[in-house]
Parts: sequence; C-alpha cells; structure tokens
Amino acid sequence: MENTKQQFEHIIAICRELFANKLHDYGASWRIMRPTSLTDQILIKANRIRSLETKGIALVDEGIRPEFIGIVNYGIIGLIQLELGYSDTIDLSNEKALELYDQHARKALELMLAKNHDYDEAWRKMRISSYTDLILMKIYRTKQIESLEGKTIVSEGIDANYMDMVNYAVFGLIKLEYGEE
Repeated sequence: MENTKQQFEHIIAICRELFANKLHDYGASWRIMRPTSLTDQILIKANRIRSLETKGIALVDEGIRPEFIGIVNYGIIGLIQLELGYSDTIDLSNEKALELYDQHARKALELMLAKNHDYDEAWRKMRISSYTDLILMKIYRTKQIESLEGKTIVSEGIDANYMDMVNYAVFGLIKLEYGEE
C-alpha cells in the first residue's frame, strides 16, 4: 500500500504542475465557473476518453492521459468551488489557489487510502475503461443531484462524487504511468 501512496502522490504532482502552470498563464479564471459547469467539463473529458477507448483512434493529437489529468484538476476545482462558492471575479491569488488545491488533493489521498485499505486495492484488478465508466456514472449522479438542488434522500453529496471522480482518474493515470500489475 505504501507503493500506492507514492504512486498517487507522483500522479497528483504531475496534475498539480499543470494546474500551477495554467494558474500562471490564466490566473484563477475558473473562479467564475459554477459547479454545474465544472460537472459538464468533466463530462466532456470522460466522454472523450470513452470515445477514444471505443474507437481506438484519435483525430486530435492528444490521448487519454491529458483527459484524466483534466478530470483530476477539474474535480479539485469543483471541490474548491463547492467550498468557497463561485465568484463573479478572479478573487483568489495563485498562492491561495495552490494552497486549496493541495488541501483537496490531500483529502482525496486520505479517502483513497481508507478505501484502499477496506477494498484491498481491488482497483488494481480493474480495467482503465472501468474507471472511465465509473467516472461517467458519477457525473450523471452529480448532474441528478444538481437537478435536485442537492436535496437527496440517501445519497452522498456532490463533493463525494467529485472526490471519487478524482480518485478514479488518478487510478487510470497510475495504470497508464506504471502499467498493469
């Protein structure tokens, strides 16, 4: 399990580097995005992964890896937006945005480690395409919860679904980076 923790941290570091570089270029322009828009951005990424998995060919010179990175980063942005609410302006410094990114990435790691303990790393036996399907399912669950304005009877909230999407995307990236075990 220590290997999984190190692999997770390595993948998050890759995602964070892209996040930080985009912060440099664009600032925290994503602060204007409502959670529903972020859910749709994650849908676009997951849908493209599924399309590439199904068709086996990409006409745009980007593969599955950048899309999983996008899901991780948009999922963490979604968690930040749920915590702070969206804004009409760019109201976060790059430093504060990175601090919040790190807090939510740490929570994702803690959740993954707890679930990983209970499930005995069952994710390692799964196919990458299953992570894609699970992310898509979580997106549609999130869209339904958003339609219900968060008023569910027994379900976890939007934050739990974003967290699961982040973790499934990290699992996909671990398998792409380190191969199947």
